[in-house]
Amino acid sequence: MDITNLDFQQARIKQVLFKSRLRSVLYGVREADDALFSMQQNPLGEWLNTIVKPKYGAYPEVREIERVLQRMLDSGQALVRQYQRGQLEESRTGLEQIDGYADQIVALLQKMEQSSTA
Repeated sequence: MDITNLDFQQARIKQVLFKSRLRSVLYGVREADDALFSMQQNPLGEWLNTIVKPKYGAYPEVREIERVLQRMLDSGQALVRQYQRGQLEESRTGLEQIDGYADQIVALLQKMEQSSTA
């Protein structure tokens, strides 16, 4: 298997995009939309379904990436609900958890790359 630098770059860009959009919602710059938290419509979910799964779907790390991504989307949606209830600081503090999920996804991609070259 060959996970290219482009694959990693796409993952990082999609994660930054998701975190940026989520941060914009939590700071009142934009409204939350359901697509942001949808595995099919979210940029990171689309990337997973169109780039990663077709090439590497048989790898157990891919299923784990999917689970971590779903947890990240669910957590992001929960942060928005906190924000909408007026728990502004709590919701913004939760962005650290989103960063943790993003780091897990990158680590899983790196594990896939290492196992393919071993």
